[in-house]
Amino acid sequence: MFRRFLRGPDDRKPADNAVPEPAPANASSGFDPRHETETVRRIVARLESLPPERARLLASMAYVLARAAYADFDISDAETSTMERILTADAGIDEPQAVLVTEMAKIQARAYGQTEDYLVTREFRETSTPEQRLAVLRACFAVGAADDSISGEESATLNEIANELDVDREALGRLRGEYAEIYAARRMIPPHRD
Repeated sequence: MFRRFLRGPDDRKPADNAVPEPAPANASSGFDPRHETETVRRIVARLESLPPERARLLASMAYVLARAAYADFDISDAETSTMERILTADAGIDEPQAVLVTEMAKIQARAYGQTEDYLVTREFRETSTPEQRLAVLRACFAVGAADDSISGEESATLNEIANELDVDREALGRLRGEYAEIYAARRMIPPHRD
């Protein structure tokens, strides 16, 4: 899903260690790379072999995925595996890099989540194309649904991410439709009573 959005149109075959190309800087957005978050810098430091702009985009993308996973204050093994799979298969990095990036993003989401969530998501928005933003939101849904349920907290976080990425309501509705069975299954679970 990321391959066709995160690589240039001339990229017919995945390149070794291919990573998303950042969108051109948007002068009207006011985004200044000098103000990137410390969270993204830490992850980028682990990706020194990549061009800095691509590493920044990958780092912020991984953090947004970790944010979706940590919405319920827990990142399950299934969510971790889904993040790694997405980064390996769709973002075009090798498995060791995907594991490293996933672990760093999880650490950052747990440590700085409430402080950094909006900042990092905004950074991804400012350095990505609309297609990349929609692909990342779709990946966030996959991460949230990795354990066959999307909790109320996860649903609220997915809404926040969609809003912060400027994904319109119609596109968000289509994504929710793709996961309708998971939402329906959650409604069928009786509430826990002591």
